[in-house]
Amino acid sequence: MQGYSWPFPGRPPKHDLSAWTVADDWPDPVPVTEAEIEVFERWFGDLFDELFGPGG
Repeated sequence: MQGYSWPFPGRPPKHDLSAWTVADDWPDPVPVTEAEIEVFERWFGDLFDELFGPGG
């Protein structure tokens, strides 16, 4: 909301964000399927080539 200073007028947030915690319960290493790799290569192949070189 432009023109208003923080905190914005109106209803306060439902939750006190300072009380939130973040848990990392993903396995190590995170499993990735071949299909997921192919999607990333299809969409980001040019960027990957630019960053890491072709075939890299």
